[in-house]
Amino acid sequence: MGLTLIFSQLVSANFYTDIDIAYGTDHTQILENGQTLKLSLDQISGCRFQSKNEYLFGQIDMKIKLVPGNSAGTVTAYYLSSDGSQHDEMDFEFLGNLSGDPYIMQTNVFSQGQGNREQRIYLWFDPIGDFHTYSVLWNPQQILFSVDGIAVRVFKNNKDLGVAYPESQAMRIYGSLWDGDSWATRGGLVKIDWSKAPFVTYFRNLSMDGCLSTFPSAKDCATKSWWSEELSSTQKKQLTWVHKKYMVYDYCSDTVKFPNGPPAECTSNASF
Repeated sequence: MGLTLIFSQLVSANFYTDIDIAYGTDHTQILENGQTLKLSLDQISGCRFQSKNEYLFGQIDMKIKLVPGNSAGTVTAYYLSSDGSQHDEMDFEFLGNLSGDPYIMQTNVFSQGQGNREQRIYLWFDPIGDFHTYSVLWNPQQILFSVDGIAVRVFKNNKDLGVAYPESQAMRIYGSLWDGDSWATRGGLVKIDWSKAPFVTYFRNLSMDGCLSTFPSAKDCATKSWWSEELSSTQKKQLTWVHKKYMVYDYCSDTVKFPNGPPAECTSNASF
């Protein structure tokens, strides 16, 4: 099918000035005048970075090139999160694989500490051969996950159904590379082959247009183009295409996790 790509006008960040290394300083390297960040993982440590600023709503883009070769057990993560046990969070997680097997991209949404909303898809391109753009649009109506401008997931504001929605806790932007071999590849059956270390991934061109948490009110961003954005007809077609061809797990269909029926938001989100 023909897919229309949709991008926003964002402000580019610099990894020298706009992020902090949370841990694994000696496992990170800033390149290309602050536009690219190299992360590495070995048996000693992984690493994580975080934005200096916190945001309450926004549009965030990141270009990522994933770990090549046998990356089984590794997890490359790119996400937004607030602090505390009742935190809000929006995740991209890339689950490593054996050489020749496709990466699985997992997305998740936490609201007021409640997660268990995983969706997993295969990507329709090689995520290790070049950089691809992974985006989150977060506004009062919806959280929209996109890949190269193609919508892959939506989490709507369903407060009318009693579903908590992230709208009051500011979040930082995070990226990390870490050891997830207890669960990441085939449910933890395939472990990291440390003889292949160091494992390396690259983040590039972090771009953002968000409401800084220091603003008196998030409504100060109400004039931004993304503030009132809802799903377009094109994005609805994109979601249908991705879910039909590439989805391998959807929490809304997990009768083991939810024996009494799916969470309330599932019917609304499925209808796009």
